[in-house]
Amino acid sequence: MKRPTISDVARTAGVSVATVDRVMSGRMKVREETARKVQEAADAIGYHGANAIRQRIMTDLPELRLGVVLQKPRHAFYQEFQREFEEQARQVTTRNVRLDFRYAQSTRPQELAEILRSFKGRVHAVASTGIDHHEVTSAVLELRNAGIPTFSLLSDFAQGVRESYFGLNNLRVGRTAGWLISKIAPRPGKIGIFIGAHRYHGHELRETGLRSFIREYGRGFELLEAQINLETRDLTYDATCELLSRHPDLVGLYVAGGGMEGAIAAFEECREPDSHALIVNELTPESYSGLQNGVVSIVFGTPLRQIVTDLLALAGSTYDNGMADTPGQKFFAPRIYTPESLS
Repeated sequence: MKRPTISDVARTAGVSVATVDRVMSGRMKVREETARKVQEAADAIGYHGANAIRQRIMTDLPELRLGVVLQKPRHAFYQEFQREFEEQARQVTTRNVRLDFRYAQSTRPQELAEILRSFKGRVHAVASTGIDHHEVTSAVLELRNAGIPTFSLLSDFAQGVRESYFGLNNLRVGRTAGWLISKIAPRPGKIGIFIGAHRYHGHELRETGLRSFIREYGRGFELLEAQINLETRDLTYDATCELLSRHPDLVGLYVAGGGMEGAIAAFEECREPDSHALIVNELTPESYSGLQNGVVSIVFGTPLRQIVTDLLALAGSTYDNGMADTPGQKFFAPRIYTPESLS
């Protein structure tokens, strides 16, 4: 197949070859709209210089440096989160978004606080997952005093200090999990719940929502005490096996944070499909397989693309106009996957 040429780019964009050359060389100013047409045309036909065109256009735009803190670098969900940040940053046409990714290796608040402080003087804003702890709040306050807003992701922290929260309404997610379990479970019985740690504000809200629903409407159901799984597969597997052994009348389990892979494996080994209600978070290869074989009942999915798109827009606006007087929050509706969603 013939390699696309600059003439092909010009024809696709509806401009002259000279205009494409000016965009690529940067020797003469070209209207932003025209430059954007050239870039889109180069991308569409697979022109070998498409990246060079984009870089040339981006050099003339204001820069936004964003620090991003995620968890578990090898986990499919967080890998997808990083890809969404990278993809949506490329889609921003009004500024040159540069991303600086860091991964927390533990749930220690000291580690997260150190990562947050390391961004000082390096970025314009920070978006972070993490736990709620006074050391983390102190680091967020230091960033704020240095003119760097922090946006909490997925599970809120540093309320009153961070700029805004982006994620699900976790209290409502918990109540929804309770409603679903009460409808899916084969009979009334005991329900278990795993949370990553008490310092995960979102996990505690999910537990509160689940508990409040069962208390109000879960006739015949009993919610057991929440168990900490540190969001690890092995610990969740062992704890689930123990739950199933101690409570033969366990009819439902909600893994409110990470570590669902362990719960799925335990149910696959010890329970028949359709004998329980198992609810987990995020559609990954493991949860997808669990839905297929009837071990997993429901998966709550986080709309990452929508969250990242809106966050980048607010981060840019905050950089241009300054931080808000009152910290905010933006809730997103979860995606709910069932076995029938996979067909």
